[in-house]
Amino acid sequence: MNNKVQLITYVDRLGCENINGLDLLLQNQLKGLFGGVHLLPFFYPIDGEDAGFDPIDHKQIDERLGNWNDLKELSGSVDVMADLIVNHMSAKSSEFQDFLKHGEDSEYAELFLTFDKVFPKGATEQDLLAIYRPRPGYPFSKMKMANGEERIIWTTFTTNQIDIDVYSSKGVAYLDGILNEFQNAGVNMIRLDAAGYAIKKAGTSSFMIDETFAFIDELTIKAKNLGIAVLVEIHSFYKTQIEIAKKVDFVYDFALPVLVLDTLFNANAQNLKNWLEISPRNAITVLDTHDGIGIIDVASENGEKGLIDDNTLDDIVERMHTNSGNTSRKATGAAASNLDLYQVNCTYFEALGKDQRAYFAARAIQFFVPGIPQVYYVGLFSGENDMELLTKTNVGRDINRHYYDIQEIDAHIKTPFFKKFEKLMRLRNSHVAFNGAFNILPTEPTILNIRWEKDNDWVALYIDLTTLDLKITYTEGQKEVELL
Repeated sequence: MNNKVQLITYVDRLGCENINGLDLLLQNQLKGLFGGVHLLPFFYPIDGEDAGFDPIDHKQIDERLGNWNDLKELSGSVDVMADLIVNHMSAKSSEFQDFLKHGEDSEYAELFLTFDKVFPKGATEQDLLAIYRPRPGYPFSKMKMANGEERIIWTTFTTNQIDIDVYSSKGVAYLDGILNEFQNAGVNMIRLDAAGYAIKKAGTSSFMIDETFAFIDELTIKAKNLGIAVLVEIHSFYKTQIEIAKKVDFVYDFALPVLVLDTLFNANAQNLKNWLEISPRNAITVLDTHDGIGIIDVASENGEKGLIDDNTLDDIVERMHTNSGNTSRKATGAAASNLDLYQVNCTYFEALGKDQRAYFAARAIQFFVPGIPQVYYVGLFSGENDMELLTKTNVGRDINRHYYDIQEIDAHIKTPFFKKFEKLMRLRNSHVAFNGAFNILPTEPTILNIRWEKDNDWVALYIDLTTLDLKITYTEGQKEVELL
């Protein structure tokens, strides 16, 4: 994977009608800004209940976006990452509909995870209370079969997302088939969506248990044999992320978004510096994604301290809501239909109170910490909370999933802020020192001074957090140059 800035985007929400249109955008208005693109679900259909994360057919590109040949062409221009949704498929899929019709006589019966597969002798109260779920209630849904019989099905996220038995022969074949389609289309990296929930075992939390690590390891080996790198997507306690990182190609640095907010809100980089001493180096860094801003990644767990004191973390969450004019409250938790207990739904720009200086500092920090940076398409344009879309759908995460048209994009790229941001992205993509050694220079907590060095080349970031005065300097041949 290129050590360059990557774009995270939906095909149809960035002024493009299809994959070919996105290819043209990357070769024209956004030329040279991105070394790769993470295409959020482009499978059939893209407009399900969870914006493509509930595929009816994971091996079919929604025809409104194009086909596998179009994706192959895009992969010739930039690295392409795609989502492998390992935990579930749509209740509307032909496989699950066949199961509802024929029950255990269905050829797909073994593909789906029923309650009795995990609890053949029934479950105790303790068994049920031990199960971890990111939303209220239990991860089961009662489904009526065609013959009138009722069955209890695992549905970790929603009733339209039916959990699959990944170790059944049908489950193995299902995931292998998707990997093969990806390889043929030139996808060179996959993001394992919701992998932490893929294995269910009685008497455990059924989240990131030993068997889950083994499953991720096995799937990673399969992908790598096809020339595909693996990024694991898991929101969890920071020590869990460190352990996962030892076993896969890449993990998200999901702790970074809130640590950067902590740094800027409190004019104190100590928590961030502490994390950077131990954080995985095989990381993909983000500030924003198609989901909300994760909280549990820095929080305490079972009495063990997190990366940020819980009281300070509560203050940060309140500050985000206040900075957004409380619009984020309308999209977070019980205020919207997707009840993410561990996320605040808000654009990162709004979380920073639409302060351009603070936002540029946040992006500079992201680009200078270890890892390959990804920029979400809304964050690329310093997007504000889309209250119109939220009102229309009542899906909390839609507050940060705006549909841009090409006129909006053309206007944004002409703004002074975007031109400044563009210079930062081009520096991150081109300077050789980012492939060298990372150092945090010793300073007081109110100063953040990061330096990368490779041979005689270096690039450095200096921020006075009390004033937000920022300086980026680097070598250019025999000269020392200042970016702005």
